[in-house]
Amino acid sequence: MGMQIGLWIDHRQAIVVSITDQGEELGLIISQVEKQLRRSGDAPLSGAYESQQVPKSDSRQKALTGHLNMYYDAVIASIRDAESVLIFGPGEAKGELKKRLEKNNLNGRIVGIETTDKMTDRQIAAKVRQHFGK
Repeated sequence: MGMQIGLWIDHRQAIVVSITDQGEELGLIISQVEKQLRRSGDAPLSGAYESQQVPKSDSRQKALTGHLNMYYDAVIASIRDAESVLIFGPGEAKGELKKRLEKNNLNGRIVGIETTDKMTDRQIAAKVRQHFGK
């Protein structure tokens, strides 16, 4: 049996559960992504919403994208040797990771993508064991 991986992911962290013949291993990858700040002028009650009043957020968006790229690269490096991967978690991160895996021709290893809420490490490990029948 090859390595089977369950991956719970959001934009802040990824919890990787690896199952092999030798047993089960839990890993954590933390992203450097900060919560995206609101732009000034986003409140509809603060007056007219004109483009001149709202500062550009291009540099913030570029920094966010750069941090996410490094984060996804670290996640892909940790699951690259897997025979099969189950991806789950809240939000958009799992879909974004799937697109990155497609670019790297690793999407054939994905056995499922599920939307789940926040989970404890034990719940994540139990879900992975249940999915792969271990």
